[in-house]
Order: sequence, then structure tokens, then C-alpha cells
Amino acid sequence: MAQTLADMRREYTRDGLTEAQAPAEPFSLFSQWFEDAVKTEQLPVEPNAMMLATADADGQPHCRVLLLKGLDERGFTFFSNYESAKGQQLTENPRAAMTFFWPALERQVRIEGRIEKVSAEESAAYYRVRPLGSRLGAWASPQSRVIQGRGELEQLLAETEQRFADEAPSCPDFWGGFRLLPSRIEFWQGRPSRLHDRLNYRNENGAWVRERLAP
Repeated sequence: MAQTLADMRREYTRDGLTEAQAPAEPFSLFSQWFEDAVKTEQLPVEPNAMMLATADADGQPHCRVLLLKGLDERGFTFFSNYESAKGQQLTENPRAAMTFFWPALERQVRIEGRIEKVSAEESAAYYRVRPLGSRLGAWASPQSRVIQGRGELEQLLAETEQRFADEAPSCPDFWGGFRLLPSRIEFWQGRPSRLHDRLNYRNENGAWVRERLAP
């Protein structure tokens, strides 16, 4: 008999997360957890994969999986077509949420905050290190728009390859980075009996406040 949804569960067994292990600010803890994930998680899990939630001008939420491509004391950076549905939502309502989930470590991190575009120089610098196929794809794909079929996309790519046959593609004006500037970062560590550890950081007037949340 197939297992029912109600019966599907796993028991978490990892060590917990204590306040003594948590610094006063969240970025160093995130960096440590990310390094742990790089060492521990195995394909098909990508350690820098994250769920990104946005909302459009009408308040309708949208969610998808992206890859984190930058992290510093300012925030968390990812890249997209600015004219895509995601790009338009972030322009209309420049707030978003991210969730990272690392199942082997029984950890997740939730991040919320406002969105800003990164500089054109930063976008171009990242664009240059992408594989050629990805750089051409940024030009070829009218992201989120309706197309007639796979053949149309392949034709657009062929035209783009011909366009840049004799020169390296430059970063399109309609493509680049967004940075999430966090106002809240929550670290979740799975524990037995669903009594998970949740340490939450809130940014209040530029200072981080750390607190424990009930699971």
C-alpha cells in the first residue's frame, strides 16, 4: 500500500543550534552554514539553490527556484531578465523572501527584505564569467513571454549566435542583478519530536536583534 501523505515524515537527528553558537550578526552564521552545505549536500541538491518569493502589484504571490550568485554584508544577489515576470514583480513591489533548504544538514534559512538592482558594472562583471551558452541565452530568450514552441526558442538562439558570431556578447541592458537587503534572517535547525531550533535576527535601525522562536 502506498504511503499516505499523513504518514510521510522523518525524524531529525542532528545537533541543535544554540545561542552560544550564534554570532551577534547573521551573515557570518549564514556563511558558515553555506560552507557546511557545500561540503555536505550532494547532487542533485545545489547548495546555492533557493526559493524566491515575490508579489505582484495586485498582491498575488509567486515563487520559484533560483541560484544565489553573490553574498556580502549588503545582502544576497541573484540575476534575471529585468523584463521577465519576476523582474516586473520586483520592480512593482520591491520586497521579496528567500528560503534555502539543506536536507542533509536538516537546516533551512529564511530571509526577508527589500530589493534593489545592482549596478550595471556588477551585472556586467558577473555576465562575463558566465558560460558562452548562458550569455547567448540571456539575449535569445524573451523570458516569461508566450512562445509558439521549442522551435521558436531555438530559432531565436540561432539568430543570436549569428549576431555575435564575430564578437563576444555584451551584457544586455534588460538583464542584470537584484540584491535582497535583509531585514530578517531566520536559521532553522531540525530537532527530534519537531522541537526545532529557530534563531531569528531582526534588523532594527541598522542593528541586529537576535531572538529564539518557538517551533
